[in-house]
Amino acid sequence: MKVGSYTLSVVEAERFRLDGGAMFGVVPKPLWSRAHPADERNRIQLVTRCLLARGEGRVVLVDTGMGGDWTDKERDIYAIENGARAIVKSLEAQGVAAADVTDVVLTHLHFDHAGGAVTRHAAGLSPTFPNARYHVQESQLEWALAPSERDRRSYRPDTFVPLQQQGRLVTARGRREILPGVHVEPTEGHTIGHQVVRFGEGRGSVLYCGDLIPTAAHIPTPWVMGYDLFPVTTMNEKRALLDRAADEQWVLVMEHDPLNPAVGVGRGKDGFASSGLVGINEPPAVFS
Repeated sequence: MKVGSYTLSVVEAERFRLDGGAMFGVVPKPLWSRAHPADERNRIQLVTRCLLARGEGRVVLVDTGMGGDWTDKERDIYAIENGARAIVKSLEAQGVAAADVTDVVLTHLHFDHAGGAVTRHAAGLSPTFPNARYHVQESQLEWALAPSERDRRSYRPDTFVPLQQQGRLVTARGRREILPGVHVEPTEGHTIGHQVVRFGEGRGSVLYCGDLIPTAAHIPTPWVMGYDLFPVTTMNEKRALLDRAADEQWVLVMEHDPLNPAVGVGRGKDGFASSGLVGINEPPAVFS
């Protein structure tokens, strides 16, 4: 998909599972399970879907997936399906080497979004993308370094502290254009300093929703995650962004939806809803 001067495609890193009730908060299971049936442990199938943008002399990756630094017990808990460098292998399938990436934009630093930012070797941890700058909201970095007791387990400091120590993290404050045609906007209902990433201006823009709207089933305003620190804030943020998205016919990239990589959005009698799949060139995932 072409947006402005960028060519966009989605890149799937891993498949994993999380508790369906946690993913849908107060929404009753008979409703959410229609779109996302649960397994015998009440977990639903999810993916880590990153966004690749090439243009303006840059190769930009939005989010990095879970990475490969997991114990057997953790792999069982989250039903992780991936090899050690899943995001790298999936990028290579699109003709992009890890060294080609110039910028990594992180929506936030939770393990399923920033886990692939570093890779463990015998000598320790190093940036997965050796020539890239990693962009994050300053307030998210501050929060991730001292999270609340409620969300502490969502952060793995070894996935981002090495980047900070090496001076690889570039922090933004609030809404801004961090690269030509690449805009970030804080949406802090999920966690302090979470940001959505938009390519383009006005009509036909592409919005990478991160955990503001993790699946197409989360488009209705009241459908928010139990993981959100401030669910009413999430609802207000979704309403404001979806108003713009519906008016200007944006494409929404769904980071965690296994069946809906990208969708349009419209208004119905009960509020906002997906207007259907939008093709954005998703090749098969590469697992090993």
